[in-house]
Amino acid sequence: MELRVEGLTKRYGGEAVLKGVSFVLHEGITCLMAPSGAGKTTLLRILLGLERADGGRVTGLAGHRVSAVFQESRLLPGLDAEGNLRFALGAEYDRASAAEMLRELGLSDVGTKPVRDYSGGMQRRLALARALLAPWELLLLDEPFAGLDRASRDRAAECVRRYAAGKTVLAVTHDETDAIALGAGVLRLSQAGRS
Repeated sequence: MELRVEGLTKRYGGEAVLKGVSFVLHEGITCLMAPSGAGKTTLLRILLGLERADGGRVTGLAGHRVSAVFQESRLLPGLDAEGNLRFALGAEYDRASAAEMLRELGLSDVGTKPVRDYSGGMQRRLALARALLAPWELLLLDEPFAGLDRASRDRAAECVRRYAAGKTVLAVTHDETDAIALGAGVLRLSQAGRS
């Protein structure tokens, strides 16, 4: 797929968060690097259709399935890992694939413990598992490895690389080590929200 962002602008209360952002994504993994407050999350929210841009356009999304990991893990705290995956994936849920994904991400020993009892890093890995197991052609990741130690981050990055084969991934981060772990191409967004 080819995702094209052209002249994207977004303002909040008259202040420009994104100002003329343009780039093209192709198959593979790309990290959008920017300091905090530069509009990375806003850009993802626009791509997901959760916010409207004030100007510019996005093309190439029509007919493509999108999956995402948000800054917040957005899990159901009273359910265990399997329950969260089953709920989110619905008819797409496959027990064997889910078990393998949990094993790959170091979550195979969580049993029936509710997610509310997980550490932040465990919740982050489960949110990533949910996004990777969903059917997608475009994966949007917002600070995907936040709260993970180095070993967990490397394991998660390997998982993303493997599942991304033949697909398109945009990961937003301010951490160079995320881009290195993912083997990603890098786009830079300035504080003023320009790419």
